[in-house]
This record gives sequence, structure tokens and C-alpha cells, in this order.
Amino acid sequence: MKTKMAGSGPKLAIGGVLAVTALVVGASIDWRALAGKAKPQAPTAAAKADAAPPPASPKAPTKPAELRSDQGMTVDPNALRVKRVLKIDGPFRHGDYAWDENGAPKTGRVIITVDLRAQTLSVFRDGYEIGAAVILYGATDKPSPKGAFPITQKVADYYSRTYDNAPMPFAQRLTSDGVFIHGSDVQWGRGTHGCIGVPTAFAQKLFGVTKIGDLVVITEGKMLDVSQAKVNG
Repeated sequence: MKTKMAGSGPKLAIGGVLAVTALVVGASIDWRALAGKAKPQAPTAAAKADAAPPPASPKAPTKPAELRSDQGMTVDPNALRVKRVLKIDGPFRHGDYAWDENGAPKTGRVIITVDLRAQTLSVFRDGYEIGAAVILYGATDKPSPKGAFPITQKVADYYSRTYDNAPMPFAQRLTSDGVFIHGSDVQWGRGTHGCIGVPTAFAQKLFGVTKIGDLVVITEGKMLDVSQAKVNG
């Protein structure tokens, strides 16, 4: 469903995660090498039970390490190939956003990009843009950080511990020193204390598609290569 869509297609910054895959190789026994030797007797049920390793306890998902605002990771700008962008007609003003998952994969890596210069945020799933919004960002004395940050906490009903218990709906923590993406009253001329503020209705949708560990890449003026991307709609 498209909602409050306006403006030209977003030109946003991009990042990615370097994936590391572990390969486990199992050893096998060549029973043909035992030809001519006495055939081993089948173990009893009790022996099997004694020899069986104890069941492994399920591992809890590993929480990514929290970074300070000055510890933003560098990323490969070619790590994500953009396959589709949203079609946004007319001016894209403060308070506007677009959301359309039609035709996008239901699963896949979610990456959020933020361009402070363009004052826009975009969310991609498996290379398909499914959402975009005009943002608020940090004022001069409290600038928003640049770099790549994993989401380390999600709280739907959050209040600031630092700024007079200010509401921060659908908050998603990016840094250990208090930078979040969260719902805001996005109006021209307003700023934040370093957070990325998005329209609250958009923040709720974004909250619903992300998970702990998803990457948020914040830059100032770096552009995505969308030359090979299709335009939705």
C-alpha cells in the first residue's frame, strides 16, 4: 500500500555488511578398509544412549556490539545491489513518506540508508526499496553520527532518559550514547539531539520489518547507484 507519497525517487547512501561463512567438513570412515576383519557387533540400545552426546542447548541470538557515535563502521559501497526503487511523484516534503512492499521479497536482508544532506531515509529488503521518508536529524551542537551502525535495541514505547522523558515511539537504538531512529513530528526547521526522526506512522512500519543486527548506514551526500534499478509502479 502506498501512503503519503510525494517527491522524486530517493538518492541515498548505501552500506553493507561483510558476511563471513563458516564451512564445517564432516569426517567419514572407509568401512571397506576393514574388510577381512571381524565384523563388529551392533551396539545395544543402552550403549547407544551412553555414547550419544547430550542435546545441545539452543543458543540465544547474539546481540551485536554497541558502538559509540564516533565508532561508525566503514562499509563496502558496492555491497548492496539496488534492484528496485519506489516511484515517488511530486515534492517530498517534511512529514511525507512512502511505503510499498508490493512486488518485493517477503524475506531477505534489510538495510536502512540515511542521507543527512538530502534529509531522507530509505529502507531496502533484498535490494528492493520498500519505504522512504523525509527525516529530522541532529542540530549543529548535537550532530547525527556518520557511518554504519547495527540496530541493538528495539522498544515500541520508549521515553528519553536524557531529555525530559520525551516520547520516542518505535525507537531503534543505533549507538551506546543514545542515538536512535524513532517517530517524530517531522516539520521544517526542527532538529534532534543526534537521533534520526521519521514520521511516527512510518516509524511503526519500519519497526515491523527490522530485527536486531540490521544495518543502518548514515552518510552525508553519498549516492546510491540506481542506474540498473527498476522503478516500482
